[in-house]
Amino acid sequence: MEKIKIYIKSILTTLIIGGLLGFIISGYIDYNSLQKPFLSPPSIVFPIVWTILYFLMGLSYGILKINNLADSQINLIYILQLIVNVLWPIFFFVFKWRFFAFLWILLLLALIIIMIIKFYNKNKIAGLIQIPYLLWTVFATYLNFGVYLLNR
Repeated sequence: MEKIKIYIKSILTTLIIGGLLGFIISGYIDYNSLQKPFLSPPSIVFPIVWTILYFLMGLSYGILKINNLADSQINLIYILQLIVNVLWPIFFFVFKWRFFAFLWILLLLALIIIMIIKFYNKNKIAGLIQIPYLLWTVFATYLNFGVYLLNR
């Protein structure tokens, strides 16, 4: 029963953070009015994908917590990447700092890569579960840069 509580807490924490972020920025999202690069998905895709990714983030962290593998380095990189993740849409949508958001998402990519390596070294499944997050963030980086270039 304790393991289930850890999973629920880990997953719900990220889902709640993502949901609150979505609520906070919802009035500022101008995605549909922007010039967008090739392969830009419709706006409905983003909340679906991010819900899945936040679920996977929480799941992989929960795996480490349940197996007593979440040391101070794991906790730090996980929390740090989550903070950087949460700040990106604020910079991009609320402040409209498109170039700064591009630089910020590069930082996020670096943190995700570090997180995957650290998670993988502790538990292979916990690391591999983060691969979709990395791939989506690479795609988001492309979109961010494209929006910056097309809307200057």
